Amino acid sequence: MSGNVLEGPREELRRVVVAGRTHYAQLEGEQLVLGDGRTVPEATATYAPAVEPRTIVCVHLNYRSRAVEFGRELGNDQPTYFLKPAAAINAHRGELVRPADCKLLNYEGEIAAVVGRPMRCVRADDVWDHLAGFACANDVGAHDFRDTDSGSMLRVKGQDGFCPIGPGLVRGFDIRKSVLRTYLNGVKVQEGAVAEMVWGIDLLFEDLTRHLTLAPGDVVLTGTPWHSRPMFPGDRVEVEVDGIGRLSNTVVEGPAPVGRGFAANVTKVSLGVALGSDYHALKQPGQAPTPEQYQQARTDLIARNMQRGPQPPERTPSKEKS
Repeated sequence: MSGNVLEGPREELRRVVVAGRTHYAQLEGEQLVLGDGRTVPEATATYAPAVEPRTIVCVHLNYRSRAVEFGRELGNDQPTYFLKPAAAINAHRGELVRPADCKLLNYEGEIAAVVGRPMRCVRADDVWDHLAGFACANDVGAHDFRDTDSGSMLRVKGQDGFCPIGPGLVRGFDIRKSVLRTYLNGVKVQEGAVAEMVWGIDLLFEDLTRHLTLAPGDVVLTGTPWHSRPMFPGDRVEVEVDGIGRLSNTVVEGPAPVGRGFAANVTKVSLGVALGSDYHALKQPGQAPTPEQYQQARTDLIARNMQRGPQPPERTPSKEKS
């Protein structure tokens, strides 16, 4: 792909599985048109991930509202990053599997910026000519593993299927004017304009490609707004980005992993990160809240939080990075 990814006309490419094969498709009304001319009803289509990256880079805090929520000042900082394995990729309408031993599986609606041309030492002004497009993404995290991996968040953010991207890859639209929203069971739980980012998408790529070579198909997740909260089996989570689309996934419960290793663990630190301000709203004297208490109270907590907006913490249990 060549040309400025922000400039029209708008183009979208989706990937669907038909009769065991993955096909590229374009949406026309209520039908997906495959490259060979066949059509598939969009409503019943089985999607493949919008991209197949070699590398997935994720920025930690980037939205100002998220920084407020965790009591952080980002003005004089530089962006920091972590990686997700390629096996974390998931698709539109794919299942998000919460292992039975995990209680703190959080959504984080994000925008995925996808590389279209090899990138190394690319200046911010040239970044838009090197991108293939944008997609909705969910940087899913199991905060039950906050206390391991020395801050790399490998098991928090890197488990299989923890990076759904889709439904399609869009170019020819100025993403800088977009607003991102996340919905949980149809209720809006996150909202943030791209203009709220401390470091714009072009600056993230300029920074990263000073040190890394990014190949076509590689993905940079560009941050999440405030109000990331736990999901539970049966929940439907959707990430919507103006001009890009709406990604939908369902949470299901899977078996706990077998074998020896670090056990999923609910601690004050993991609760403080997963629940944000709701930690103190639920906390009793001398007793931390439980995930079950949050689940019972979350309808009222979500309504209260979305009306009030991001609030600085009463006391931060740990330094939050994502």
